[in-house]
Amino acid sequence: MADTDWGNQTDIKFILLGFGDLPDQNIFLFLLFLVIYITTVAGNTLIIVLVVVDKQLHTPMYFLLGNLSSLETCYTSTILPRMLANLLTGDKTIFFNSCFTQLYFFGALASTECYLLAAMSYDRYLAICKPLHYLSLMNTRFCLQLATGSWLTGFLATAIFVLFMSRLIFCGTNEIDHFYCDPVPLIKLGCGDKYLMVLVDFIMACVFTLPPFLLTLTSYVYIITTILRIPSTTGRQKAFSTCSSHLIVVTIFYGTILIAYTLFKLETLRILNKVLSLCYTVLTPWLTPSFTA
Repeated sequence: MADTDWGNQTDIKFILLGFGDLPDQNIFLFLLFLVIYITTVAGNTLIIVLVVVDKQLHTPMYFLLGNLSSLETCYTSTILPRMLANLLTGDKTIFFNSCFTQLYFFGALASTECYLLAAMSYDRYLAICKPLHYLSLMNTRFCLQLATGSWLTGFLATAIFVLFMSRLIFCGTNEIDHFYCDPVPLIKLGCGDKYLMVLVDFIMACVFTLPPFLLTLTSYVYIITTILRIPSTTGRQKAFSTCSSHLIVVTIFYGTILIAYTLFKLETLRILNKVLSLCYTVLTPWLTPSFTA
């Protein structure tokens, strides 16, 4: 544990411990994450180009998919370049401003993804459960409102949260036990009364995970119920194929987030927590092009 003289908060440096218990694996991890990053950006960019160029893909489902691919490209670019630099150079320091910039974009994009995934599940619900009303309900205007609302809500709300976080006074150790600037370990570095900050973090987590998660869960309960009522096997398979990839992404994303933040308080499981964090910050963006291909 390294203590530091914090002085002017904007001039301080944090140390991202990352996978500090595996120093001999840095080169292997660098090459692994480099390949993942390149394929993630290439795959999601290809989806964006196809959705824009191919007029047959100008539908609500693919419009939302294009938004998700754009988000995943930005999301993984918020985390992986810094991680790759740390693994390659061994320099794990990050300045206050850089840390909070990463925190902002990570939080904003993660929040946006929750609502985008919910919008996509609602789109599949309308397509499968209300096919005769699908085009009238999921029209261009409504689709744009869903996407725009997801992006604006995520970025504006996270700006307020990061503003609260930046007012936190840091002291003692400057080591962040993670591979990116996550709010939970950052709050642990704060001094004085952190009750308000913990409360804001809890409220933000609830607002941006519970409503979209419940909407997604409800949509899929209706979707699965409707699919099971289809008399023919071919019909069931065709209906399920239109939402199975999205269901897998949603399961990985929400499942690992819930488990990771539950385990964060357990010191003995901090390595497992980091592995689970990789699932929703790295694995989900990487798998999205594969599942939707």
